[in-house]
Order: sequence, then C-alpha cells, then structure tokens
Amino acid sequence: MIVWLNGTHGAGKTTTSALVQQLLPDSRVFDAEKVGETLMDITPGLPGTDNFQHWPPWRPLVVETARRVLDYTGGTLVMPMTVLVEAYWREISSGLAQHGIPVRHFVLHADQDTLRARIEGDTVLGPSAFRLKYLEPYAEAARTWLHADAEVVDTTHLTPAQAASRIAEAVKS
Repeated sequence: MIVWLNGTHGAGKTTTSALVQQLLPDSRVFDAEKVGETLMDITPGLPGTDNFQHWPPWRPLVVETARRVLDYTGGTLVMPMTVLVEAYWREISSGLAQHGIPVRHFVLHADQDTLRARIEGDTVLGPSAFRLKYLEPYAEAARTWLHADAEVVDTTHLTPAQAASRIAEAVKS
C-alpha cells in the first residue's frame, strides 16, 4: 500500500510523513522528489523546466520505483510529494493501480495565511520564492479537483504529530 501525502509547500508533508511511518508497522518513507533529483543530475541536462514533474520520465519512474520497492520490501510506502497537476496525479495513480497497488491519498491542507507564514518563517530551508509560487496553484487544485480526490487533513491548527495520528488511524481503520 502507498500512503501518499499531498499538499503544497508548508503544509507539513515531510515532517508528518516521518511521524506516520513510525505509527504504521512495516512502513518506509519514499520521497519521490529523489527521483526528480536523479533526473536533474543527468548531464547534459534535460530540457529546461521550472519543475521536474513536467519531465515525462518522472511520473512513470515514480510508479516503477515505488512498485519495485514494494515488491522487494512489502509493507507500506509513505510518500510525501506535492502533485498539483491533475493529469500528473492521474498518470501516477493509474500506473500504481495497474500494478495492483492500493493508494490512500491524503492532502495536508492549511489556509493561505498559515502556509505563507510557515514558508516565510522556515528556519531550516529559509524563506523560498519557489515554495511561495505554489500557493495559488495549490489553491486552484484544491478548488477544482484535489480535495475531492483525497482525504483532507487540515493542519492549520494541528501539530505534525496530531496530523500523523489522524492519518495513521484512518489507514488502520
């Protein structure tokens, strides 16, 4: 099984995924961003883009990597990864379904002011124009498809541990 934690930057995906992993027996965290980083390391580089998700190989490589890891380890993969383009989510989720891999899709949500404050106040990564530019695309995805397609966990007033507990309980039930 895959527990996919979606949502935009600042929602708490990375922190929450580590906590969810601790609450789900036989689970591992797989950050699909590492697949994108691998593609970014190709030299000479792939065609220019502002987001590795736009490269056509990224999506099937995420599916194939997750499938291979699950075939090898079994259990559950907890995957923290923002996917705001519906067609990309459909490609990934249908690819996983073709391999018989069930997916629990969660969106970690917070209101725009909270997200902005978290990004601007991030003491680890620092303020990030890259992360801030995804606030509106996230709001649009939430309005048009994302919240209807996933289980929404509003993290505006939750700690990461509380959000992780809610997700783990939902998965176990």
